Amino acid sequence: MARTSVTMKDLAKAADVSVMTVSRAFKADKSIGADTRERILRLAEQLGYVFDSTAANFRNQRTDFVSVILPSINNANFAETVDVLSTQLALGGMQVLLGYTGYSLAREEALIDQMLRRKPEAIVVTGGQHTPDARKLLAKAGIPVIETWDWPQDPVQHVVGFSNAEAIQGVVDHLVDRGYARISFLGGEQGDDFRGMERRAGFVAAMARHGLAADRLVPTGPAPASMKEGAAALALMLDRFPDTRAVVCASDPIAFGALTECQRRGIDVPRDLAIAGFGAYEIAAISHPRLTTIDPMPSEIGLRTANLILRLLDPTAPEPEAPEQEGPIRIRIDWKLIPSESTGESTGTR
Repeated sequence: MARTSVTMKDLAKAADVSVMTVSRAFKADKSIGADTRERILRLAEQLGYVFDSTAANFRNQRTDFVSVILPSINNANFAETVDVLSTQLALGGMQVLLGYTGYSLAREEALIDQMLRRKPEAIVVTGGQHTPDARKLLAKAGIPVIETWDWPQDPVQHVVGFSNAEAIQGVVDHLVDRGYARISFLGGEQGDDFRGMERRAGFVAAMARHGLAADRLVPTGPAPASMKEGAAALALMLDRFPDTRAVVCASDPIAFGALTECQRRGIDVPRDLAIAGFGAYEIAAISHPRLTTIDPMPSEIGLRTANLILRLLDPTAPEPEAPEQEGPIRIRIDWKLIPSESTGESTGTR
């Protein structure tokens, strides 16, 4: 006669795996190896265990979803991150619940509160800047918290990202190496777009390091700045700093807007003015001339964030993202400079 008192926890202990692995085995989850699944099912039969997915989720208080909070839903980079993140989490039987802040920290705080009430398995936020109350909510959540698209000095918990300031410094270094000295920056003024502000700060730091004037700072308005704002900022820059010979933009849409304004005014790029962006958007690769930009590796951020979550929730999972260590895990993403025609390279490297 079957032993009706056998629980999922008993089966997990007998198989020397986690409860999540047992649940995934019964759901035919692809993240579980065939040998492991067969061994768990064989032990379940021997012990008389019958899997009840509804009861299992209730007993273990599992919701099988991850909350993801973004600044914007129409940003191609964030969309790419979420696409890869969702696909990879689905392999582990997890789904994504998405919210967006509109670049408002107050809205982020409200979303974090609302999301945590729904008991997610983990929560992913964009950036390392939060209101004090939002940080308290995250710190007390009792679940994996991953900050992405940034490299905060005081992370809440885990991090998958990069330094936006260092990335822009790479652009400035490239321009200086090519002989440019009078360089302006478009975007990144005060507001809740802290990644844009960090890029602006990185520009200032790099210019100072090279002994160059770093006061050619032109606003583009509240985030997210579009191509239209980029064109208007380029016009403002020409009025304020007409002797500028290179422009670093906080994003590729700003850079494309600046490029089109140059074309309207008969300014040759890059002969008269070099332009560089950030984001490696598709538009950077097909513009004429093609834009020099920074690839922040959005797919890699999504993949490694998902693998980290799966590993944190189930230490027996095959993903290698979480090393054997105590405390929060910080995974640095290597951004890539893509030199191209808008700063004088004859061909792009896309």
